[in-house]
Amino acid sequence: MADDGFDLFVIGGGSGGVRAARMAGQRGVRVGIAEAGALGGTCVNVGCIPKKLYSYAAEFRTAFEESQGFGWRTTDPPRLDWPLLKRNRAIEITRLNGVYEELLRNASVRLLRGRATLEDAHTVVVNGERLRAERVLIATGGWPTVPDIAGRDLVITSNEMFDLDPFPARLLVVGGGYIACEFASIFNGLGSRVTQIYRGAQVLRGFDDDVRHFLHDEMEKAGVEIRLATDVHGVARIADGLRVTLVGGETLDFDQVLYGTGRAPNVAGLGLERIGVDLDARGAIVVGDRFQSSVPSIYALGDVIDRIQLTPVALAEAMAVVDQLFGGGTRRMAYDGIPTAVFTHPNIGTVGLSEAEARVQFPSLRIYRTDFRPLKHTLSGSSERTLMKLVVDDASDRVVGLHLVGPDAGEIVQGFAVAMKAGATKAIFDSTVGIHPTAAEEFVTMRQPVGSEPERRRAQEPR
Repeated sequence: MADDGFDLFVIGGGSGGVRAARMAGQRGVRVGIAEAGALGGTCVNVGCIPKKLYSYAAEFRTAFEESQGFGWRTTDPPRLDWPLLKRNRAIEITRLNGVYEELLRNASVRLLRGRATLEDAHTVVVNGERLRAERVLIATGGWPTVPDIAGRDLVITSNEMFDLDPFPARLLVVGGGYIACEFASIFNGLGSRVTQIYRGAQVLRGFDDDVRHFLHDEMEKAGVEIRLATDVHGVARIADGLRVTLVGGETLDFDQVLYGTGRAPNVAGLGLERIGVDLDARGAIVVGDRFQSSVPSIYALGDVIDRIQLTPVALAEAMAVVDQLFGGGTRRMAYDGIPTAVFTHPNIGTVGLSEAEARVQFPSLRIYRTDFRPLKHTLSGSSERTLMKLVVDDASDRVVGLHLVGPDAGEIVQGFAVAMKAGATKAIFDSTVGIHPTAAEEFVTMRQPVGSEPERRRAQEPR
């Protein structure tokens, strides 16, 4: 490449793109990166970080209520200052944007503010400037999708949820995935009257069935109205909000309608088709094990390749790409055993296989399951319960699935994920001394296997 070009040009300044640019720059590689919006991508600006901050905010309402059982008395009922929460969140996100920019600067990465397009396999155009690059890495992430319903211009997506004005007293959440469930829980906790509608038979498709049913019950106990096996036909503006017509004709009125029905790879306008980059049926960039597309100089990672849409996955993929292009080439991305959390109320933490997935892979399983009222709630007055579940391969005794619904689930499951990655068996779990009194100790004290999930559910049905 000529002296005025780049060894690597990154399109997209989200978590994966910034990590790749920074790591490559630290190796002395000539790197450029283009970003039209705020640095940090979805996670920092309209995803993980602000959502977790609002989740913390929502937990305070129940904490104030539960404190009464521990002897605390308040003279005035607590009140949410929604503008203050929004303002403080914005200050923190702006700080993080600056951190990302400083990281790039310290790695000698040239940052270009603007939308990039590909003119050919080695030419990127940003704000009219043509830039040559030996390799181009696309890390443009995903974007929320809304189905083609009547009144779709009246609904909002997760991108708009953090700055609503005014605060929605009545909120409809459409969808049953983790984004929909998280926002339903969060805004219920903040004080909205929340209804969640999902066309499927149960929320959180793809998660363990025990987790799905348990969370559904806990969310409803907390005040979220969940309506399954139904869908929205259309949305119309009325004098005091939005009127939603369901399939079947029923109408409901709300202040805001959030669609959390999925995200699609953000590839529009990049010029990928023009230069021959293969896309799959959902618009994701097709890449091989080394993240190389059908055009040899074009690479991609993160949500735009639509493998596992998690920030830590994009970061790990970025490390693998940089090592393969500018390092020893030995680093590989492993997609098995990736832990994840869902910041509903209560939280979900999970790693490994669901019971249904494990039954496809292993001829014989042992299932350990418990649900209980946590120690805290013996005084708080709350009826919230915690669920813990282990899925064990009978032949090897390996723990192949671990699932938790309860407070701080992500914090607890992260440590167990390390043990499972190392191949921990149920015998090792059993020989580990628990920390008492904690919820986490239940994972090392479960001794009695239970029946399969379908068997347990049939046993609970009224006769």
